[in-house]
Amino acid sequence: MGKMKTHRGSAKRFKRTGSGKLRRFKAYKSHITGKKSPKRIRTLRKSTVVSKADMKRIGNMIP
Repeated sequence: MGKMKTHRGSAKRFKRTGSGKLRRFKAYKSHITGKKSPKRIRTLRKSTVVSKADMKRIGNMIP
């Protein structure tokens, strides 16, 4: 069997943490920020860990 190929779109969006979890960035920050509060925009800047439900699916895309 050949090597598994990395899903390039996923590789650009997700990174592995030191413990092996997947890190992602939050959505809804790119535009129409005038109506969003500064606190909300500030929180959207930070990254979060991918949920348990999606971990296996996304993990397969990034071997």
